[in-house]
Amino acid sequence: MTDPELLSKKLAFIETCVAELRRLADPDAIGTDLRERRFVEHTLQIAIQAALDVASHIVSDERLGEPSTNRELFDLLTRSGWLNTESAGNLGNMVGFRNILVHGYSDVDIAVVRDVLDNHLDDLLEFAAVIRGRLPDPSSE
Repeated sequence: MTDPELLSKKLAFIETCVAELRRLADPDAIGTDLRERRFVEHTLQIAIQAALDVASHIVSDERLGEPSTNRELFDLLTRSGWLNTESAGNLGNMVGFRNILVHGYSDVDIAVVRDVLDNHLDDLLEFAAVIRGRLPDPSSE
């Protein structure tokens, strides 16, 4: 059984990361200010990781299949009706970006970081909203 309380905490964490990026990040400075760049990259990394944690939890608890990659977690959620294809694709791209942040940090393209910051934070918020909408209402228990 999927743990709604655990997932709610992870989803709130994603929303907090996005809010902090929108409130605190200075997109124009990420190319020149190392502290700013690292704040943005790390906050994106942990927000994307939280989305992966949520997806993994659901896939495991709902027995939706055995993903061979992190991207496939979102495909499995799509096949079972949790996500639409576009969201799964956007989140799969986020996973690829996260992998570069984690494993190829010397090769991170500032233009890609800026693009994610400027154009893809809503992908994380949409994921959080869709998953939250599928969770049981704790007040009804």
